[in-house]
Formats: sequence, C-alpha cells, structure tokens
Amino acid sequence: MPRLDAAIERIQRWDARWSERSNRWLHVRALRELFRAVSWLGNGIFWYALMLAMLLRDPRAEALPVLHMAVVGAACTLAYKLLKASTSRPRPFQALRHISAGVAPLDAYSFPSGHTLHAVAFTIVALGAWPWLAPLLVPFTLLTAASRIALGLHYPSDVLAGAALGAGIAAASFAVA
Repeated sequence: MPRLDAAIERIQRWDARWSERSNRWLHVRALRELFRAVSWLGNGIFWYALMLAMLLRDPRAEALPVLHMAVVGAACTLAYKLLKASTSRPRPFQALRHISAGVAPLDAYSFPSGHTLHAVAFTIVALGAWPWLAPLLVPFTLLTAASRIALGLHYPSDVLAGAALGAGIAAASFAVA
C-alpha cells in the first residue's frame, strides 16, 4: 500500500500544480472569455446545435447518426452522474486557495469532467458519420478539456478520466451498433 499511497500523492501534486498553472490563464482577458464561451457551448449547446444542423441538412440520411449521438449522450450522462455521486471530489477552486472559479459550476463535484466526457464521446461518434467535421470538432473538444482546467472547475486527472470514459463509451457504442 505505501507504493499506491505514494503514487496517489504524486498524482495529487501534479493535479494541483497544473490546475494552478492553467488557472493563471484567466488573467489574460481574451483567454478567459474564450474559455468561458467554450465551456458554455460545451454545456450541450454546441452538440445539440450540431445534431439539429445535421438533421436539417438531410433528415433521412442523418437521423441514424444523430440518434447514435443522442444514445451515447444518455449513456455518458448516466456514467457521469454515477461517478460524480460516488466520488464526491471537491473542485480545484474549492480545495486549492490559489485557484478561482472562472464560471459557476453546473454541479457540486469534480470527478470526472462531464464536459470532456461528452465532448470526446460526441466527437468520436460524429466523426464516424461525418469525418469532414474533424477540423471543427477536434479543436473544440481540446478547448473544452482545457477550459475545464483553466476555469478552476476540474483537475487534469478529471479531464483525462472524462476523456477516457467518453472514448470508451463511444467505442462500445460502435461495437453494439
């Protein structure tokens, strides 16, 4: 157990260090506003707008990929809520005195990052249907992940866990489909 405790302590120090460094980006007004906007769009607005745009583009051809995204989104929400309730990890701005919240959080806990989980899952599913959207979706997903850390809402490990879980759910959805 001492090795496990030491590993956990190293991860916590790494999380705190990168959370503090990233949170300093909020001192640059343009970055603060960019991260706030990306975070707001990542609340679901961006993804719902994408699904609606694809349906309006060609309702018959795009209905199945949009349904796929919706089902993956529901699975992500279920996984995210179960993990948040069971881990109850405080957010960086609550636990570390040098970190401030760039926006109000949507819920109480930090682990995992639901924004990142959904962004990665939706991006993988969307690119399966519309690979030509990669130049838009990949940067948006990366900015979403970065915004969650910079805004003081998540530790890097929360974001990495959310990304891994989102990728796993998306991959599993293709195996089932």
